[in-house]
Amino acid sequence: MRFAPPFLAILLLMAGCTASETKTLMINDRQTLVMDPSVLTAGITAEAPTISDDQGRRRAAAAIGNGQHHAVTVNYRFYWYDPQGLDVLPFPVTRTLVIPPGAEVSVESISGNLEARRVRLYLFL
Repeated sequence: MRFAPPFLAILLLMAGCTASETKTLMINDRQTLVMDPSVLTAGITAEAPTISDDQGRRRAAAAIGNGQHHAVTVNYRFYWYDPQGLDVLPFPVTRTLVIPPGAEVSVESISGNLEARRVRLYLFL
């Protein structure tokens, strides 16, 4: 029993060392679209962004729809990530969009950074 605490401490130290060797951040590829709850209750729907190449740049596009009978103002921002899951600079600005009643609009972001591999679209009111 006297050896249990030191042995446990060594195991925890070893586990911490192996976890710190990871050189990438874990970005969930299934969370490419993040919507605040207020956006959902406002009747806004959206598709996950798709990424394509556009003359040597990375282009992300997504469709946002308004299921209401009145216009809804939505704020959105694209976040770009490199292969390791780190933010790609410069940060895109937050944009505001008024979606007409019953309409669907397309939003896009273009990154000139060649390291951009993943994107996340964040919607909020």
